[in-house]
Amino acid sequence: MERTERKPGNVKTRRQFLSQSAMLAAGALLSSSRATANSTQPSVAFPTNPRDRLAVASYPFRDFILPAEGGSASASASSSSTAPKMELTEFAAHVKSRFNINKIEPWSSHFRALEPKYLEDLRTALDTAKSAVVNIAFDGRHSFYAADPAERERAVADNKRWVDAAATLGSPSIRTHIASPDNQPRDNQPPDLGRSPDLGQCADTLLRILEHAAKRNVVIHLENDDGVTEDPAFLVRLIETVNSPWLRGLPDFGNSLMHKAPEDAYAGLEAMFNHAYGICHVKQSEATEKGANVQVDLPYVFAILKRTGFRGYLSMEYDNSGDPYKETEELIAKSLQFLS
Repeated sequence: MERTERKPGNVKTRRQFLSQSAMLAAGALLSSSRATANSTQPSVAFPTNPRDRLAVASYPFRDFILPAEGGSASASASSSSTAPKMELTEFAAHVKSRFNINKIEPWSSHFRALEPKYLEDLRTALDTAKSAVVNIAFDGRHSFYAADPAERERAVADNKRWVDAAATLGSPSIRTHIASPDNQPRDNQPPDLGRSPDLGQCADTLLRILEHAAKRNVVIHLENDDGVTEDPAFLVRLIETVNSPWLRGLPDFGNSLMHKAPEDAYAGLEAMFNHAYGICHVKQSEATEKGANVQVDLPYVFAILKRTGFRGYLSMEYDNSGDPYKETEELIAKSLQFLS
């Protein structure tokens, strides 16, 4: 899709966005039971060398990695679907050999299990490759704001398991997902699929997760992914409402461009960077559900990254219809250029 003539740096729009977020947060103050989850602060010694700050996500290589048993990790059919597939335990060494990058961001659908033996084997593979996990992208299915308390309880339990997995693997963080409530009717009530996320219920659920995450020294990240439940304006409100050092933003360069005009998408991205800590997702294009391509203004986004003082990792997460190997190489080259 061709870029519009509107400038992504529209100051008025950005100020309007930040002002709106602040007002909404002020109007949604939580009770004293929703205090900060933990008084201690996460402390990750992030590298300063540009190449050492880069990671490669497993999600773009879903056609080349075996999914979890009983599941399918491929989000799209492609000509590469018949290619030999590797286990997640092989991915770190593969990335090191192919891209000279020693950090990965695995997708939850690529884990065979969360059993101790499997995680021990994965940790051994990471150590052998002299690599590390910098974040786990966890796609949770259970909703933080479902009307059914049992559904929210399942969301807490699932997130705790992935926090424990991150701690076992030495990952400083996970990215969780704000899933829509179950779309099946309950007690003769209509389904609530698509219902706008409830700020208070999301905050309460997250605080229960954060209490556990802080004990394991694992940061929880929220990504501007889904255009409804993970709109950047809502995520900023949620992060500010929870007010915990263990809940941070994960700015994705391209996702919001699929749902918003460029000036609004970049304003939201800057707001996310203002609440970021450990990781962001680097993209230079994104394919919409209708098959159109939106282009990321990389120089402008890297200027935001530097202006906001982001010191965390940059995960290469190509998400389009081309060759993920070729495109990841290009993302790495451009990231090194802009970081230098």
